[in-house]
Amino acid sequence: MNLHRLLRARAEEGRPVRVGLIGVGKFGTMFLSQALHTPGLHVLGVADINVKRAQANLAVTHWPLNRYQATSGAKALAEGTTWVTDDAEALIKAGGLDVVVEATGDPDVGIRHALAAIERGRHLVMVNVEADVVAGPYLAEKARKANLVYSLAYGDQPALIVELVDWARSCGLEVAAAGKGTLYMPEYHAINPDTVWDSYFGEGGAERAQKGGMNAKMFTSFIDGTKSAIEMAAVSNATGLTPAPAGLSFPACAVEDLAGSMIPETAGGILHHKGQVEVISSRRRNGNDVENDLRWGVYVTFHAPTDYVERCFADYGLITDPSGQYSALWRPYHLIGLELGPSIASAALLNLPTGAPDAFRADVAATAKRDLQPGEVLDGEGGYTVWGRLMLAGDSLNLGAVPIGLAHKATLKNPVKEGAVVTWSDLELGLSLTESTAYTVRREMEATMAAAPRLGSVS
Repeated sequence: MNLHRLLRARAEEGRPVRVGLIGVGKFGTMFLSQALHTPGLHVLGVADINVKRAQANLAVTHWPLNRYQATSGAKALAEGTTWVTDDAEALIKAGGLDVVVEATGDPDVGIRHALAAIERGRHLVMVNVEADVVAGPYLAEKARKANLVYSLAYGDQPALIVELVDWARSCGLEVAAAGKGTLYMPEYHAINPDTVWDSYFGEGGAERAQKGGMNAKMFTSFIDGTKSAIEMAAVSNATGLTPAPAGLSFPACAVEDLAGSMIPETAGGILHHKGQVEVISSRRRNGNDVENDLRWGVYVTFHAPTDYVERCFADYGLITDPSGQYSALWRPYHLIGLELGPSIASAALLNLPTGAPDAFRADVAATAKRDLQPGEVLDGEGGYTVWGRLMLAGDSLNLGAVPIGLAHKATLKNPVKEGAVVTWSDLELGLSLTESTAYTVRREMEATMAAAPRLGSVS
């Protein structure tokens, strides 16, 4: 609650928090738009494989041209300006840098950048939740041992959910469930980049998406269930809440029904157990949209420990389940990169993350969108071949499931039926996969970090 005051003090002292941003896509660009208006932050440099795109996005967000003309990190440091480069590793090594923001979205690239940042002594904000779910617990532990912060990105839903969970627990309330909203129908698991726009926007959606410059693979991941699974795995690994054994069920639920529905079946709700992650749908299975949905937001449900607290719930107008013992708090929106500043400030000024994995509890397994044949090449998240299914980490390891973040450019040697999880034994393990940083780090994490128990959570 004091981050702005601390940032302002750093600005007055002439010691701004110096940030290096890697990846100037939508999230990174949204952050840049706000960095201009945040005292105490100095974007020392931005790195993107497409420098012209990065410069164009700086211009779109109203950066004055003279603010991003530095030709090196050293000049940006001396002048208080910003260096735009295609060399992410050079940016990570730049003198004076405090925090690296990894926003590329590529698991292998993100893990390489994370390792480089930790080696160089930089705090890391991992916008790249795809990389976090492949190896976040390993990376966070490595950062902790180096007295550095590894943090989920505020503004993205996982960090906002973690904040709600922490709020409840810090108040002495037991968390029943936490999660987010999304648009879901069972048939969406088969959606691919050719069909996503009509499902997302309705008839004529492709034209609307083209005008908006939207990425078909990214939006396929949003709607086929993969992104929801990735984000809930991140929440599980950071909070101790766990998925149901069958993964996400995407029940339709209005916000006023959270307290009565997103609680255990034993208490009259619909959840498998207390301490669960779950995503709710803004659309019912009959195709009708839910009124008062939480499509863009996040929630937590919690349990009163005593009858006195139950009476307090009633006295202050909380919506509860019929017993009066459970209630809910939710946030209707998330502002993505516009809200990234708190993560950077918290890491640099408080040495604290806005959420970080502390165990390997949940995983996201590549699952066939259709019947797949030997010789086919998997195309990963948001593609034509697989979607990501949330699983307990122990179940994933026992099955030998291929993480969705490593199911890219891998060739099948066995047929895989629609809806079945792709396993390591189904793949031809080529050098392009086995020699990748992501594969190496993931395998080390599996060998060294035991999965959490099947059920239960830290309350």
